[in-house]
Amino acid sequence: MLNRRMLIAAAGVALSCLAAIPAAAQETIKIGLILPMTGPFASTGRQVSAGAKTFMVMKGDTVAGKKIELVIRDDAGTADQTRRIAQELVVNDGAKVLAGFGLTPLAMAVAPVATQAKIPSVVMAAGTASITKASEYITRTSGTLPQYSLPVGTWAAANKIKKVVTLVSDYGPGIDAEKWFTKEFKAKGGEIVEAVRVPLANPDFAPFLQRVRDAKPDAVFVFLPSGAGSLFMKQFADRGLADAGIKLIATGDVTDDDILNSMGKPAIGTITGHFYATAHDSPENKAYVAAFKKANADMRPNFMSVGGFDGMALIYAALEKTKGDVTGPAFMAAVKGLSWTSPRGPVSIDPETRDIIQNIYMREVKDVNGELQNVEFQTFKDLKDPEKADAK
Repeated sequence: MLNRRMLIAAAGVALSCLAAIPAAAQETIKIGLILPMTGPFASTGRQVSAGAKTFMVMKGDTVAGKKIELVIRDDAGTADQTRRIAQELVVNDGAKVLAGFGLTPLAMAVAPVATQAKIPSVVMAAGTASITKASEYITRTSGTLPQYSLPVGTWAAANKIKKVVTLVSDYGPGIDAEKWFTKEFKAKGGEIVEAVRVPLANPDFAPFLQRVRDAKPDAVFVFLPSGAGSLFMKQFADRGLADAGIKLIATGDVTDDDILNSMGKPAIGTITGHFYATAHDSPENKAYVAAFKKANADMRPNFMSVGGFDGMALIYAALEKTKGDVTGPAFMAAVKGLSWTSPRGPVSIDPETRDIIQNIYMREVKDVNGELQNVEFQTFKDLKDPEKADAK
């Protein structure tokens, strides 16, 4: 009977052999989309896959003479399953590109597979800055937490906020958000009164919000993963923080457009920084929102969906550039420096880091014709990931 070590070795040999097959000989290019479609982060998988499918509805399923086929797999938000599914997609299903990855641990789990098999991997959701350092075959079309936390610090310091408590989920993206908001806010004269970290899974925010209230800051800066904002907003209201004069400022994950309407009046006035809002005013976004809603009648597109849409835009643009060659080195060389107009605005791929360069917008939650919307009021243009820029 084969033991575990022998199975892993056999999978490695198969991955290496598959990496050597010229992709240009294939008529169909399979893209393995690995996402949490069940479990607590299912909303992320639902939005990313809907965005990717919407791109193919709008742009067609062929590029550079090749037919594109999406193969969607559910990892339920578990890193071991992400790694196993990635190996199966490459070895058994013949996937030539991997994509998706709803959370940072899931993206990190697939990095060894991407490196060993030389498989291009497109991160459409996860936001910890270090992910693209894990493999030279990883690129990203979502954004990084440093990228959209820093502008919130800039805005807070310029708007008479002197003392802040930070409250973040205790994992990679939360620590990135805490670090870069704090760094920017303190550099501009602000004071961090207290730094609070909450559990990632099933948190009860009430005791943590009481600590915030007791500290009496001007504002609380918050990062939570997509989907957790609704419970947080209810408990923020229940604990009376707004009545105590504590302003809520956050990354856009908290006022996720997918669930914003369900938050109700307590969300109105929340200030956030992020790369996409459903209400973004551009012809490209209006066309995207219309196509998305037509294909998904009960949904409103959020930033995760645009990560999926732009992930497909990147894959199509790279294949056009390579004339259909999807081998890892050729594809990744083509990715560097790509630029296009997204529903979120102008974007490009940093040739040095393979991360996306994009505008970050400051937004305020407002009631617009009976619906809550993240309404943009200030733009920070063409921001790179500051974590990697700072490391130079």
